[in-house]
Amino acid sequence: MNTQIPEAKLNDGNLIPVIGFGTYKLIGNEGAIAIENAINNGYRLIDSAYNYENEGTVGAAIRRTSVPREELRITSKLPGRYHTYQDALHTIQESLYRANLDYYDVYLIHWPNPKQDQYVEAWQALIDARKWGLIRSIGVSNFLPEHLNRLEEETGVMPSINQVELHPFFNQESQRKWHEKHHIITESWSPLFRTSNVFKNETIKDIALKHNKTISQIVLRWHYQLGAVPIPKSSSPVRQLENISIFDFSLDDKDMTTLANLTRPDGRINDQDPAVYEEF
Repeated sequence: MNTQIPEAKLNDGNLIPVIGFGTYKLIGNEGAIAIENAINNGYRLIDSAYNYENEGTVGAAIRRTSVPREELRITSKLPGRYHTYQDALHTIQESLYRANLDYYDVYLIHWPNPKQDQYVEAWQALIDARKWGLIRSIGVSNFLPEHLNRLEEETGVMPSINQVELHPFFNQESQRKWHEKHHIITESWSPLFRTSNVFKNETIKDIALKHNKTISQIVLRWHYQLGAVPIPKSSSPVRQLENISIFDFSLDDKDMTTLANLTRPDGRINDQDPAVYEEF
């Protein structure tokens, strides 16, 4: 089945689908089967990371599917322990070798690690890797406006994407508005929060009943209408199809306001504040 997903234009002119597929903890043959199913079900944006230890799994899924490579948008991310310029370049190449790819469509710095203060050096490596054809689009993950400003001030290049924690209980309104002003696409990790919590939420249940849609579809449609790109994960082919079947209805203003009101100041899943959190 080929489900057509709309695309968004990045500030570098490249296009990405407005919903992608997350692969965290999808490893080995079972992971490759799940990712292959996702591609066959219509997903074209596939998110991975060096630290997920599944770039090879993603590569295996790509080789198993009949979808042409040029139709896919494959993402990986640079870990914090390799932020020096030379280490970053070596790691980008290693990511490509692991996945058996000639290039990544998107490559992100996974966390800024501000205490280490090497993220600008890592960013310069991504800029050069793009010049050399190893990456098509470059971006970051979990960067705050102060980090993004510094990247542009010191290199002259603003990221195309910032992937951040974003879900109904932490809607990142000010961060999203900053991205929009600076022409950065917001990607949402953990877009469904913890599914067990979301599925029990009576407010979201009521909106789902109103539209005769599932709770996941309501939340993912909310992301889409915010202008964010969610990357939900599921090993179930049925749930995979459900999660991208969000383009035949719309949430009204009241729905959007109701969902916006679910946000909490302490809404982060694991209290991972990019101002202080360090990931290696």
